[in-house]
Amino acid sequence: MKNKLLILLSIFLCSRILVFAQKDTTKISGWIPKAIAGLNISQIALSNWTQGGDNSLTWTVTGNMGYNYKSDNWNLTNNLKLAYGRTKLGGQDFRTNDNEFYLESVLTKKIGWAVDPYFSNIITTAIGPGFDYSGDSAVETSNFFDPGYVVQSVGFEYDKISGFKTRLGLGLQEVFTNHYRKYSDDPTTSKVEAFKLEAGLQSVTSGNVQLADNLLFISSLTLFTRFKHLDVWDVRWDNLIVAKVNSWLNVNLGFLLVYQQDQSLTTQMKQTLQLGVVYTLF
Repeated sequence: MKNKLLILLSIFLCSRILVFAQKDTTKISGWIPKAIAGLNISQIALSNWTQGGDNSLTWTVTGNMGYNYKSDNWNLTNNLKLAYGRTKLGGQDFRTNDNEFYLESVLTKKIGWAVDPYFSNIITTAIGPGFDYSGDSAVETSNFFDPGYVVQSVGFEYDKISGFKTRLGLGLQEVFTNHYRKYSDDPTTSKVEAFKLEAGLQSVTSGNVQLADNLLFISSLTLFTRFKHLDVWDVRWDNLIVAKVNSWLNVNLGFLLVYQQDQSLTTQMKQTLQLGVVYTLF
């Protein structure tokens, strides 16, 4: 019960800020909202096709939202990234091909130094059930907040270069599970734990480069290591190239690399190439 209350409180505190209200984004200080939704669809239908192949349908819904605050002394940035997609090939059932919830909040105090103190909170989980399709039948391996990762850190941030930020601090990582306790279990104990707390160091570096008038490259590298195992790092490297065709049509090339030992002993990689409709809510 205590773990569930911590989950609800963390989500409540971080998601309250994502309120959909029209604001003037040109002002220098105050609250600045943003929200972009996208829909990507790929479909192939064949009839009496002698060259082989099968019918297919793939769809992905994405969202990139935030609600930021700027003043002379404080900066508060909040970013929520959502992605959920399904694909169907021939007579097979629909399969999940994208399934991500990523919420980051960073509070920075401007003190006039080369670096500024900050506090951050990151929540990572799946939106819905996730499956392993490598066998003869699909096996569910995850669900919403099962596992759920929450990382808080405090330290110093450097953001004096346009389009570039990096921060380093002391961090706490909490892992919440329900059914899939392999992500939170401590193998050195006889009990199968549903909650794990580890202290360590966290580093986050992000940047964006305007490659051309209609071409943007965005990259973010997040690292976390535990004091007990300083030689092992969790790695999340998220990259996106956005080519803007017009005001409502984008081509996106994405590459996500994840290394996390409690999930897999091998590096996980996801590459996406999508042509889709995007709509700026505000």
